[in-house]
Amino acid sequence: MAANLAPGAPGIPARWTSSAKSGVGTALSPACPIWFTISHGILNEIYYPRLDSACTRDLGLIVTGPDGYFSEEKRDAEHSIEPLEDGVPAYRLVNTAADGSYRIQKRIITDPERPVVLQEIIFTPLKGAAADYRVYALLAPHLVNAGMGNTAWIDGHEGQPVLFASGRGVCLALASSLPWKACSAGYVGASDGWQQLRQGGRLDPVCRRAEDGNVALTGEIGFSAANPKILLALGFGTTPQQAAETAFASLRQGFEPAVRSYGQKWRQWQAGLLPLDRQAAFGLNPYRISTAVLAAHRSSTGAAVASLSIPWGFNKGDNDLGGYHLVWPRDLVETAGGFLAAGDPAEALRILGYLRSIQQPDGHWPQNAWLDGSAYWPGIQMDECAFPLLLADALRRAGHLPPAVLSSFMPMIERAASYVVRNGPVTGEDRWEEDAGYSPFTLAVEIAALLAAADMFDAVGKTEPANYLRETADVWNDQIERWTYVADSSSGDEAGVEGYYVRIAPPDKAGAASPKDGYVPIKNRPPADTDRPAKAIVSPDALALVRFGLRAADDPRILDTVKVIDAQLRCELPQGPLWYRYNGDGYGEHADGAPFDGTGQGRPWPLLVGERAHYELAAGRRDSAARLLATFEGSAGPGGLLPEQVWDGPDMPERELRHGGPSGSAKPLVWAHSEHIKLLRSLRDGAVFDMPPQGVKRYIEGRTVSRLRAWRFNHKIRTIPAGKALRIEVLARAVVHWSSDNWATVHDTGTAANLFGIHLAELPVADAAPGNSIVFTFFWSDASRWENVDFSVGIDDASQPLDHRSLK
Repeated sequence: MAANLAPGAPGIPARWTSSAKSGVGTALSPACPIWFTISHGILNEIYYPRLDSACTRDLGLIVTGPDGYFSEEKRDAEHSIEPLEDGVPAYRLVNTAADGSYRIQKRIITDPERPVVLQEIIFTPLKGAAADYRVYALLAPHLVNAGMGNTAWIDGHEGQPVLFASGRGVCLALASSLPWKACSAGYVGASDGWQQLRQGGRLDPVCRRAEDGNVALTGEIGFSAANPKILLALGFGTTPQQAAETAFASLRQGFEPAVRSYGQKWRQWQAGLLPLDRQAAFGLNPYRISTAVLAAHRSSTGAAVASLSIPWGFNKGDNDLGGYHLVWPRDLVETAGGFLAAGDPAEALRILGYLRSIQQPDGHWPQNAWLDGSAYWPGIQMDECAFPLLLADALRRAGHLPPAVLSSFMPMIERAASYVVRNGPVTGEDRWEEDAGYSPFTLAVEIAALLAAADMFDAVGKTEPANYLRETADVWNDQIERWTYVADSSSGDEAGVEGYYVRIAPPDKAGAASPKDGYVPIKNRPPADTDRPAKAIVSPDALALVRFGLRAADDPRILDTVKVIDAQLRCELPQGPLWYRYNGDGYGEHADGAPFDGTGQGRPWPLLVGERAHYELAAGRRDSAARLLATFEGSAGPGGLLPEQVWDGPDMPERELRHGGPSGSAKPLVWAHSEHIKLLRSLRDGAVFDMPPQGVKRYIEGRTVSRLRAWRFNHKIRTIPAGKALRIEVLARAVVHWSSDNWATVHDTGTAANLFGIHLAELPVADAAPGNSIVFTFFWSDASRWENVDFSVGIDDASQPLDHRSLK
């Protein structure tokens, strides 16, 4: 055995591959738990047996010929890709050598009957004859999210040579309908087939095995003038024998039966969706591309990952296990909204069921997670904890959560609502996963979710908790401007406006008059260039106040904020205007096009075009929204897939960056495709599809104002407006010992517990004069002890005026 070991163990450090996918696909069949990706004319990551388990880096072809000719199709050819038909993520690829020597045609699917990826390949020489060329398949196994620690070898099955690999309990087998000729297993960068062919023009027959390293498999395909077409079958299993058996079963069946079955299942699913189809300028049907992207990123459990890609993957190794093939609860709810908008409520309901299964005991959801629910990153984002409530209510309002089903979800809803009211409104991280504080986007989601949850509590006859949720929503809604709206700033002066909503304001600090007077640490920036004044950072996130029904589109503060957003964040590109996440963003390539490496420069996000289009529609400007839809779709890359970011610098062909084209970040971004579907639905309906109605009715039409303010240990307010009651909220039974005249007169008010485990005591201080203070402490009843610290809340002169104008 040792005599057959390839030299150069363990190989160079493993790297993933380009995130610029041009195709993603899967069979709509539980018998085939495989998801594949394509870029640069070849297969990239293949996921098995779960969406979060990448098992390959790539699988492409090398062509050699006379006089040392060497050509790798992913680097040395021009690539085209198209779906075999609308809405079916099966692909036809044509790779034509840049020097005109050959053409490779492929059709790629997965076998609906078994865990196998099938490639039908035709090799056509354009110069010389077929006998002048040798064509090799080069496979880089990265079994279960790791390039290191894999073993590759050559062995036989049913009398035919097979390329095998194993790692972390998963095995693969690559078989060919034309028997392999020369084969090799080696270590990447040292003895792999690429190195052997580049340096010596042939494979070394001695290299039959490479153990415990970064390995590659290479096999010569038996093309000839008589046999220009072959079928490659890449099978997976828990043992080498199982992987080989599945691959050979697919070869015996052939490509045509598999592609017919594959297409039929996809056509059947697409036929059940709403007809929101439109032909884009680039000739594809972007609606069916988006619906297919959503469906190709889901599992039968209801889980869906953010993207089958690893941003800047060619620069990432095994230390970045997750990439974007993880579950983000926010992205997952947005995906469910895309399914709802397309007319597939059953899939949205499955997603809600999956969210119930991974909810944590205290009611929150992890920042992101593997499919089994285990957390990947440790953060907690309050919008992610609130979004599932909005999904549940959207399903209920559409008639897909009848009383019995709603009752089955109420434990999840109670836990989630409890977590939000106990831990909000401040978030540990905003939706960009960077900063803590008061985010207009997060606040909008939290408040809308509390109102939605209140309606669901009412629906099951629990009016008392429903009333408490609405009261909390009212308290937070009243203070959005105090927390996040600034006036008399240089940014406002430059835009000619009185004020605007900031991107995020830090948590209350004793030394600041309000949160927006603090500083925000900008992530992904060099260490010496981080902290910025909160009032200096603006973001399209403020438009969420309109999207979630809390502020009217023509609210003067919103209109002024839009002017500042456009002045600072709008970027004109060939396809139209796009927007940055916020000024100073560091998440993107460097100025020279080098990949993001912890620092960089943020680039425009097509997703934000969809969000702006929804704002334009809410403002009654349908034509503007329709123009932005064209810009949104014009931001897609090859195959019609929408990227996370687009490149706003000059063309850099050496880095594959084109002005206005996809950057090296994630592609496709499922969230963007969900937003695209929702925009198509919204334009058809003439109204924002996913705008919750409760806030519109309560705050814009009803102009509800809270009669109180709430104090908590995790949200110690320092002042309340004159005329408001003061509610004390704690997590244990207590007596509030308090005074409104500096202890000259003392009152004791006991707390009462509600359904959410919050103990409330309302202090009747609405008559307290401005300038006075309410001083209080606690006697903890169950522990029979005093807090021994006094707390104080001052009475302000007046409340900040509200201007919740009606929707037009």
